[in-house]
Amino acid sequence: MSNKNIIAIRVIEESNGLAKTSQFNQAGIANYELAEMCNKGFLKRLRHGYYQLASQDNPTEEQMIATFLPDGIICLESALFYYKYSDRTPIEWTIAVPRSITTSKLKISLFPYHIIFVQNKYLELGKTHADFNGTTLPIYDRERTICDCFRYRTKMDSETFNKAIHAYIADDQKNLHNLSVYSKKMKLFNKVNNLIGVMLNG
Repeated sequence: MSNKNIIAIRVIEESNGLAKTSQFNQAGIANYELAEMCNKGFLKRLRHGYYQLASQDNPTEEQMIATFLPDGIICLESALFYYKYSDRTPIEWTIAVPRSITTSKLKISLFPYHIIFVQNKYLELGKTHADFNGTTLPIYDRERTICDCFRYRTKMDSETFNKAIHAYIADDQKNLHNLSVYSKKMKLFNKVNNLIGVMLNG
């Protein structure tokens, strides 16, 4: 095995199985050498600028989200399913991204996803992390997810919305203080308080 192949393996291992062209370049591997490695069946190009070892299994959808959309945050239907506020397995990932994101970063055909563009002032609100089949991904917490249900209520299935609210009310891990803080910041307090308050007191 050549020294360049050994270097390529190290770069990929240090990047959890997927590495960018720039990472190879920084390690001393030129673009033409990457092309040669692909032609010889040593590397496989997953999408423009991203490579893995040809001998590897294809990465999971979770691993691809972590690599291709590092600024993305799991939200809405995907978050509802994660918190067990919905029993419908999503047919696609719902991912929040900043409005300023480069359009080319969103051209991914390797897994189904739906993008929600979020204003920067709301992007980090309620952001946390969770384990998805061994891969850690950013996700909105319970309270931000419920606020988003109100924010995008007209675009959601009414049954999904109603089940989510009832499941949240019954959740011992809910944090009503955070719900109040988030809903005020997102200018949703009256809508959230009117419904959640009635259900809690009813």
